[in-house]
Amino acid sequence: MERVNETREKILEIIKSPSLTHEQKVTNLAGQADSLMEVLDLPEGLDELLNAPGEAQCICDLSEGHAPMRPRYIVPDYEKFMKEGSCFLQLAPPTDLYEALDHLLILYKHVPSVTNYPVFVGHLDRLLEPFIDTVEEAQAKKLLKMFMTHIDRTVLDSFSHANIGPAPTKAGRLLLEVEAELENAVPNLTLKYEEGVTDDAFMLKAIDCALHSAKPSFANHAMFRSELTEDYVIASCYNGLPLGGGSYTLCRLILGNIAKRSSGIQDFEENQLPYVMDIMARYMDERIRFEVEESGFFENNFLAKEGLIHRDRFTAMFGLVGLADCVNLLLEKEGKSGRFGHDENANDLGVEIMEIIQKFNDAHVNPYCEVTGGHFLLHAQVGLAEDQNVTPGTRIPIGEEPEELIDQLLVLSRFHKYFPSGTGDIFSIDLTVHKNPEYVLDIIKGAFKKDLRYLSFYSSDSDVIRVTGYLVKRSEMEKLDQGLAVLQDTTALGLGASKNGHILERKVR
Repeated sequence: MERVNETREKILEIIKSPSLTHEQKVTNLAGQADSLMEVLDLPEGLDELLNAPGEAQCICDLSEGHAPMRPRYIVPDYEKFMKEGSCFLQLAPPTDLYEALDHLLILYKHVPSVTNYPVFVGHLDRLLEPFIDTVEEAQAKKLLKMFMTHIDRTVLDSFSHANIGPAPTKAGRLLLEVEAELENAVPNLTLKYEEGVTDDAFMLKAIDCALHSAKPSFANHAMFRSELTEDYVIASCYNGLPLGGGSYTLCRLILGNIAKRSSGIQDFEENQLPYVMDIMARYMDERIRFEVEESGFFENNFLAKEGLIHRDRFTAMFGLVGLADCVNLLLEKEGKSGRFGHDENANDLGVEIMEIIQKFNDAHVNPYCEVTGGHFLLHAQVGLAEDQNVTPGTRIPIGEEPEELIDQLLVLSRFHKYFPSGTGDIFSIDLTVHKNPEYVLDIIKGAFKKDLRYLSFYSSDSDVIRVTGYLVKRSEMEKLDQGLAVLQDTTALGLGASKNGHILERKVR
């Protein structure tokens, strides 16, 4: 009864909210309905780890609820759609740029996810390149500007993600020009970079776009391809996922809070961490079992029926936050000096912890994650708006970045390798770099040679900024902070992160 009353209060709060739009209220109310259904056979001990308040919470289900009616992240094969059309949507294959853009916008309305919006909107340059010369270039650019504006105004959070690259294309070039001009927060955008394939001219145009609009981010294509094959995408925040599939679920370990349960390093590594990982993995197994065996999604949704997604192309994401918090606390408990990101003993302990997590994940088998060998993919989760004193993934805490950028990159290079389904680091760049974008290009090239996976940049004077893995506008956060309604859900997340996670205080490079 207590939980029902709490949910009732939350529902009334949503309904009465002056700062939520109608669509945002509907989305939030649907989330409350998910949370009321307790149909899963939950592992013993989960409740005290998942539903505990504040610093006692060690597992977070990221608001998925206990009745998952669809996978968390869905990654359709848009190229198949463009070649074959859709019987369900009564669409023939497009023949020109007008039809191509219109068809995609129609399909986006029918691609669900945990946010009820598509978390992946396609390799846009590859999808549109066959049609880009069906109109004059000026007209193509105008159409692309309308298309990207339509996405920004109707897909109401920036967990929606597009990809371009690695090969330069006319469509890719025009998309970068359009995004630099529009400075919209949605969709997110990643350029897949590969040395010898992505030329410098294309990269410099992308960097110019990033300094205006905080996108694209840059993915180490060779690294992702070696782990996920050529058929992968970057979706949602920065998640590497199989094309034509996606992720059933994402849960996260809150490592700093697990460390608080521990008497020291040995207790953490041998008892507390393994205990929490086991419960979270079995919880994820049960979520996946329900989605596959009971929800009916894969039997009934037209995306699966028409081969735009395939059940055996789905995996799951075993997430974590707060490695820095965890390391610093464990060293303190042992009476040892050192801070994560600055001292070798602290960084070595971070690697030691990651090796334990990876070994556990490699040993855990889920029968419905065939595409990734029966294993989950590790994911460095970026945090929630309400997180306080929780560092995203394996990042160095804001305010504690090493003085020299190279030192920060060398620390990060020890951890990116663990996370095929997503990790990344963000750099606020001094506005004078607009005059020297080659500086950023050199950083990207050097970092990728050191096995960094994913890098994001934005200008220190940009209205659009990258919060953790998603984008918001400073101007929109200011409006929301004054109690005014704003268009996109992620603005509220960004405002929370600015107050609790100090994302506006990143060291400017």
